[in-house]
Amino acid sequence: MMEKVIIIAEAGVNHNGDLEIAKRLIEVAAEAKADYVKFQTAKVAKSVSKYAPKAEYQKVNTGKEDESMLEMVKKFELDKEFHIELINHCAKCHIKFLSSPFDIESVELLNDLKIDLIKIPSGEITNLPYLKKVASCGLPIIFSTGMADMEDISKTMNVLFDNGVNKDNITILHCNTEYPTPMKDVNLQAMLTIKKEFAVKIGYSDHTLGIEIPIAAVALGAQVIEKHFTLDKTMEGPDHVASLEPNELKQMVTAIRNIEIALGDGIKKVTESELKNKNISRKSIHLT
Repeated sequence: MMEKVIIIAEAGVNHNGDLEIAKRLIEVAAEAKADYVKFQTAKVAKSVSKYAPKAEYQKVNTGKEDESMLEMVKKFELDKEFHIELINHCAKCHIKFLSSPFDIESVELLNDLKIDLIKIPSGEITNLPYLKKVASCGLPIIFSTGMADMEDISKTMNVLFDNGVNKDNITILHCNTEYPTPMKDVNLQAMLTIKKEFAVKIGYSDHTLGIEIPIAAVALGAQVIEKHFTLDKTMEGPDHVASLEPNELKQMVTAIRNIEIALGDGIKKVTESELKNKNISRKSIHLT
């Protein structure tokens, strides 16, 4: 029997800077029985250039061509008090809180708030000072690979190793940075390449539409699944369109749990259900 897959329901910035929406997202993730609900933590002025343009999908999804990346993400910045409210609400709803830090100060904030693991966003895995700071926290680490190639991943691993992180505490997520990701670009087998090359736990951070790909990833051996969700795909914001709605999130979690059971232990044998329902004994089974 495989280990229980960790399912991260990615709220991301789909709270739109509104605490009540964020709390409702937590409730939806808990109702779906995800393991974690994840947000994003950043000191925006320190991590985003005022000259940085939005990605094309963000321009399309927000309908705001002239808005800069900084202007957009500033609306989603969460202060310490907002984090504490979310953590307390997670405890009330019996789901674990998680957030991706995008800068060193945010790593320090989350560590001070006693999170139980750190999720590194793909854009930071080549950020050497950041990686050293993450390693110093002594927590399990999950990192997405985004546009990184195998050499980039190897360098990231070496930095973590050199700063005291044990391989058993690292999970690498294959992913694609397009929102939504076209099926032709998913390349799920790259997840298996990562596992073979680095001998670590693997998973998939999914940006496709629908729930087929995370389910397939689990069947291939993913131990962590991360998937964006929202209250309503028609809400204003950059990520809502490529996110699951509450009923879809529930369907994904249920399907993943069924796949875990169905994968079994790999031993070919007659099951107790077969014996009971066919009213036969093991001794009567023979080849014909």
